[in-house]
Amino acid sequence: QLQLVESGGGLVQPGGSLRLSCAASGFSLDSYAIGWFRQVPGKERKRVSCISSSDGRSTYADSVKGRFTISRDNAKNTVYLQMNSLKPEDTAVYYCARNRAYYCSASIASWGQGTQVTVSS
Repeated sequence: QLQLVESGGGLVQPGGSLRLSCAASGFSLDSYAIGWFRQVPGKERKRVSCISSSDGRSTYADSVKGRFTISRDNAKNTVYLQMNSLKPEDTAVYYCARNRAYYCSASIASWGQGTQVTVSS
């Protein structure tokens, strides 16, 4: 069974850090681009970052550039999202997603179940 499982969410104060993990089972993450998305109630899900499988090239939404870093550990079959200098507006449910190809695109093959991130004092 192909599965993505996110972890690492929680409550953090503004300015704090969290690291999200996206662990894959049933397939090898290194064959696909993996993206991190976030969604708040009533709004559409938006991509915040993506990493390709071929060259490890990464992309970021403008709102998180310089604060978030995506990385992958193929040996652990896991992709990470390191989030620093968190702001209240980063509060959302975060999802990881497997692209259909090795490069980042809008074509998503599967989603994880999501993990809640809340930034509040």
